[in-house]
Amino acid sequence: MAVKCPKCHHENPDGTRFCGNCAVPLRPSEKIHISQTRTILKPTDELAVGSTIARKYKIIDVLGSGGMGIVYKAEDNRLKRNVALKFLPPELSRDKEAKERFAREAQAAAALSHSSICTIHEVDEEEGTSFITMEYIEGQTLRQKVTKEPLGIDEAIKIAIQIGEGLEEAHNKDVIHRDIKSSNIMVTEKGQAKIMDFGLAKIKGAAIITREATTLGTVAYMSPEQTRGEIVDHRTDIWSLGVVLFEMLSGQLPFRGERDSSVMYSIVHEQARPLKDFNLDIPEEVGQIVEKAMAKKVDERYQTVRELLDDLKSISEGKEPEGIRARLRRAKLLKRKRAILYAGIVGFVVILTMIALTLFTGRAEAMDSIAVLPLENLSGDPNLEYFSDGITDALINELAKISALRVISRTSVMQYKEVRKSLSEIARELNVDAVVEASVLAVSGRVHIRAQLIQASTEQNLWAQSYEREIRDILVLQSEMARAISREINVKLTPQEETRLASARPVDPEAYMDYLKGIFYLNKFTLDGFKKGLAYLNQAIEKDPMNSLPYAGLAIGTSIAGHGLGFGLVPPSEAFPPAKEAALKALELDEMLAEAHTALALVKLYYDWDWAGAEQAFRRALELNPNIPEAHRHYAWYLRLVERTYDALAEMKLAQEVDPLTPIYTAELGWLYWGAGQYEEAIEEAQKSLEMDPDFPVGLHVLGSVYAAQEMYEEAIAVHQKMAAIYPAWKWSLVNTYALAGRRDEAQKILAGSPGSAGLLSSSS
Repeated sequence: MAVKCPKCHHENPDGTRFCGNCAVPLRPSEKIHISQTRTILKPTDELAVGSTIARKYKIIDVLGSGGMGIVYKAEDNRLKRNVALKFLPPELSRDKEAKERFAREAQAAAALSHSSICTIHEVDEEEGTSFITMEYIEGQTLRQKVTKEPLGIDEAIKIAIQIGEGLEEAHNKDVIHRDIKSSNIMVTEKGQAKIMDFGLAKIKGAAIITREATTLGTVAYMSPEQTRGEIVDHRTDIWSLGVVLFEMLSGQLPFRGERDSSVMYSIVHEQARPLKDFNLDIPEEVGQIVEKAMAKKVDERYQTVRELLDDLKSISEGKEPEGIRARLRRAKLLKRKRAILYAGIVGFVVILTMIALTLFTGRAEAMDSIAVLPLENLSGDPNLEYFSDGITDALINELAKISALRVISRTSVMQYKEVRKSLSEIARELNVDAVVEASVLAVSGRVHIRAQLIQASTEQNLWAQSYEREIRDILVLQSEMARAISREINVKLTPQEETRLASARPVDPEAYMDYLKGIFYLNKFTLDGFKKGLAYLNQAIEKDPMNSLPYAGLAIGTSIAGHGLGFGLVPPSEAFPPAKEAALKALELDEMLAEAHTALALVKLYYDWDWAGAEQAFRRALELNPNIPEAHRHYAWYLRLVERTYDALAEMKLAQEVDPLTPIYTAELGWLYWGAGQYEEAIEEAQKSLEMDPDFPVGLHVLGSVYAAQEMYEEAIAVHQKMAAIYPAWKWSLVNTYALAGRRDEAQKILAGSPGSAGLLSSSS
């Protein structure tokens, strides 16, 4: 009885496990015939749509099934995102070997971080059945794309490059996939390829469970050594990628047969048809690349994915790969005289050297701006958001120490937390060249971070790395990441910056957690948050009194909280003295802390009235970290106080560049323009701040005040009436505007009963 392929409708003999035309797994009509590939079929007892798993995943749909499990689309009710859940089939739940292999998939994939690899979030169990939570990818499998029609040469090479870059990341971590095939590659709507299913992955040094494990996988994509049951290395993935590239370009598989055994015989003993037989437009160089990737002897194959990528990228750039060129001409050269052959080889060596010098000179221009997006909290526990937010802050602060780099501050990047926007859109809004995306997990006293650096304009992954350290070495980890990122974007560090980034010391884990909680609550800028933040920072100091970070956190938090302008959380007399004490202690422990110098400058400027000392502290803070927006902001007001107006404008613009989405810097830039008599610029900046927050009091104050300065009293009163209704503490601004407009009775009515009302009114008139 023939078995019809569900994809291409090819008629296959009964008992065939894979379609002889397209290699899609077939469902036998009755029994499960166990072949040496041992692909497990989908179980019949699927989870019901709408059911909840592990108390937080709501099943939405069945995505499919494969040899190592069934996959569901689900909603994570806690993080409000769609995920994919991959379950070990129930009939294998009691199979120790299968569970070990399933766990190895999670271990292998979780160790990797790359834009071309599906992200693993966590591993869990539900009623004794293991499952993996992973990234949900919108799109279609590469197999589905190819089934419709072969891909164009440019698209096929682009996808092959993405797959190759993902495999290179895996191989660098000593992980071999061993099951690369078109149905294991997802392609998003934007054309990004993602490698799925590390179910057969082998980790270097890990024992193979059984000899049969070496022949697991879909037959049509197996390398010759894999079909023979031999021990395989990373070059088996290179073979499989060659098969996938052949399939993309031709629409067919290179090795086919009616049964598994005939396909395996073909792989070992027969040559694939040339790609030219399928499409005359395929360049011969491309055919040579595929032929070399699928060389039956492993020593004749590409030895690393990097070699294959170099040739593919040369083709995509319109260049002829030197190695392929030599390969194409070798047959002709062998027919010539030996002397001519040697001369030709020498010529090729010279050309190869010239091309290598051209290709490997590095990136021509350095990037000078970057944003670190909020790190994803992989724990799934909202109560641990302080940790992911804290590591985000710390990485921003490390990068911000680099003078040649503009680093967007936390208040702007935190607005993208759990916001779904494209990276290019985010980069455009923040006006940066590159974006850092990362995830973090703290477990059993260790911290795991996966980070990737993405070029903003093209969304190309420039760098990806996984880090794991004990929490006590978290500062060392952050410094390593900052230095790695600076190298990738070609930013040159000064000797002083190299020293600062290399001087991280171990910390007390419990104290550091308290420090992160303290900063987390201080950043809420509420009275309750301020109290909790101070409590945690004091706990951190008690546990680790020689760590300068909690003192600096106390200093900057209390000094900003005590600053007036309607935002003072505590009276200045209660805030500034302890801020000064904490800043001095922080600097005693570490003179290189820019935040401590900033806090000291605020105390000197607003409390001690030591303006010379304030300027000195501001300048030192910005020398150590040119990306602290609060330092730029308050230094700008110092410059305005000493009548250096244009220097003040320039300084506030620097604050605005570092923190473009926080309205205070834009509104206060408008305030400075107002003071300089540049009314059009003042109105423009005030309106920009109100686009960010329509009720922002400083923006309303500046806009109304500039209108009043231009005698546009109706507009000014309307704006200040809105401000006073929302923020009664700002009613003095409306009183002043009424007085300027000659409406003294209304001004007097507001001030009736207020202390000092007569003096305020007389000064306004």
